[in-house]
Amino acid sequence: MLPAIAEIVRSGFVEGHHYGSLVALDPSHEVVHARGEVATTILPRSCNKPIQAVGMVRAGLDLDGELLALACASHSGEPFHVEGVRRILARASLDESALQTPPGWPLDDSVRDELVRSGGAASPVHMNCSGKHAAMLLTCVTNGWPTDSYLAPDHPLQQAIATTFSELTGEPIGHVAVDGCGAPLLGTSLTGLARAFSVLATGAAPEEARVADAIRRHPEFVSGTNRDECALLRAIPGAVAKAGAESCYAVALADGRAFALKTDDGAPRARPVVMAALLRHLGVDTEPGVDTDAVRRTGAAPLTGGGAVVGEIRGLVA
Repeated sequence: MLPAIAEIVRSGFVEGHHYGSLVALDPSHEVVHARGEVATTILPRSCNKPIQAVGMVRAGLDLDGELLALACASHSGEPFHVEGVRRILARASLDESALQTPPGWPLDDSVRDELVRSGGAASPVHMNCSGKHAAMLLTCVTNGWPTDSYLAPDHPLQQAIATTFSELTGEPIGHVAVDGCGAPLLGTSLTGLARAFSVLATGAAPEEARVADAIRRHPEFVSGTNRDECALLRAIPGAVAKAGAESCYAVALADGRAFALKTDDGAPRARPVVMAALLRHLGVDTEPGVDTDAVRRTGAAPLTGGGAVVGEIRGLVA
């Protein structure tokens, strides 16, 4: 059975737990802290996006800055995100009809509500993975590859991404599934995921350095202006980070230290709590230049009763 990595505390009473696994690596990729199963295959979901972006850059994707950050994103559907997706498509001389993302609503509640009030509808461009898909299409056009089958696992684009994924994780691909957006979802271990983020953060090769720089400079394009991932990236100079569905999360520092976690129940509320607790346990939150309070705020999950705070979700990482 997996260990508890978060507990739900109400009025001093522990009323439940989230179980899962977590790992921390040093710059040489040695495990320095772990709980649970860190060597078995998981599906990292959208944590894979920066690794996929490196594969696309290696294949000739000509994006930098905010648009390359958007290629790594599970974006909130804010107007600047949607406009950025359209800019990537325009570079490929394509429009939104080329996207094979399922119709989606903006992840940001206020943006979604405004879209509804204005008479808008769920659409492929608002789906949170549309930046990645637009970048995939641009990579295909750059190489003269078919665009109608770009999601097929045997497509040259996906084969190039798979090669990069295995190289950066340092492991054979553990499983190939279909992600929520329809793209191939490559499995690796939590240790492999952390290893890939370490390689990305240290920028050993130009392609990794380009992706890492885009994430660092444009964190709002990687997630959204009101998201905890954006706040964490702004709080830790030189960090790269990406969250994924089913409560996956990977963070790496500029020196190559890396951290990855997943809760077994996939509850998103536990994800930032456990990561903040892990970073605090290892002393990252008090290092020079780090906004200690901001890091800790990303892990704050108060519980209310009668309109007042009566408890919290706490990370259990030791």
